[in-house]
Amino acid sequence: QVQLVESGGGLVQAGGSLKLSCAASGRSFSSYPMGWFHQTREKEREFVAGITWDDSTTYYGETVKGRATISRENDKNTVYLQMNSLQLEDTAVYYCAARRPYRTTSRLPNDYVYWGQGTQVTVSS
Repeated sequence: QVQLVESGGGLVQAGGSLKLSCAASGRSFSSYPMGWFHQTREKEREFVAGITWDDSTTYYGETVKGRATISRENDKNTVYLQMNSLQLEDTAVYYCAARRPYRTTSRLPNDYVYWGQGTQVTVSS
């Protein structure tokens, strides 16, 4: 069982940067593939970034590619999402999620079994 808590959201001007954190409780965090998703009222939950359990590979959604970096610190049980050059369209609730241990990373929300409560990111003009 893994509990996830996101932090770092807030209000930022377009063109600015933000770093989200997701702290995990429970054992064996280093075995969990992790992902970040975002969701607005108008859209379904959408893949933003993913990182393999062994930290060997990262994946990005098309809308953030080149502007986002996902990373993890297993000794701190934390995964991060650094977002740069923020755009109005990045406004959403951001969720971190974990798959079951040692699975591949996925872009599909239904493949993730543990979710945080979300943190709001609002980009203003």
